[in-house]
Amino acid sequence: MKFEFDYYYNNVPGKGLCRNNLIYTSLISKDRKTFCQWYYNDENYHGGHNEVVDPALMTEKWHREIKFYHVMHRHYSKHLLKISDVDHINKKVYYEIEDVDFWELAGCNKDNFDSVLPDWREQMFDIFLAYRKLGLYKYSIHPSSYFVVNGKLKSINYFFTYDNNDKPISLNSVMSHISEDRRKFLFPQMVEMGIDPYSPTPFEKIQELAFKSFANDYPDGFMDELCFKLKNTQTV
Repeated sequence: MKFEFDYYYNNVPGKGLCRNNLIYTSLISKDRKTFCQWYYNDENYHGGHNEVVDPALMTEKWHREIKFYHVMHRHYSKHLLKISDVDHINKKVYYEIEDVDFWELAGCNKDNFDSVLPDWREQMFDIFLAYRKLGLYKYSIHPSSYFVVNGKLKSINYFFTYDNNDKPISLNSVMSHISEDRRKFLFPQMVEMGIDPYSPTPFEKIQELAFKSFANDYPDGFMDELCFKLKNTQTV
């Protein structure tokens, strides 16, 4: 791409500029019309808090991003950002955007989601219903995993996605995908749910855990409502 890019951060109240993602390096064009996921462990971006330092694991995450983006695109392209270019050699994927991500538009404050997009709840439910219909388990569901284009939520971050063709994983094997702050909530929830972090766990149970661990990133009760609606909606 010929555009000039800057590192992309979220400006979190009380914390300041924070990495937009723990796995890849996030970039944004100076005109804020193109977002780039760069599957590279950039020390300058991660600032000593690098999570995925194994190049083989980074490559695996890159392949999942591309694979499950295309799975979604075949059936539910309306829920995705449009890709403008893919650099397979350097592991960069470029997306067309209108502005910063959904969380950033809300000032990184869940209480502002309604003012950014009044029907975001219904739109997010439609996205998760699409995952369910396709048999996908997507665990990267932070509000920064969405952008708004023409008034519609568009999802990214498929690097932490599995389907039933994958072998079950242990939570310990993917701890590098999870921030230290989130782990503080995660471990008590794992105990409560009877999850052994060192044993393979059904994807459905990990999805339930993901919903619980992200509950505080959304307005009160939203994740419980989302789970209830998903369980009680026919997909056939």
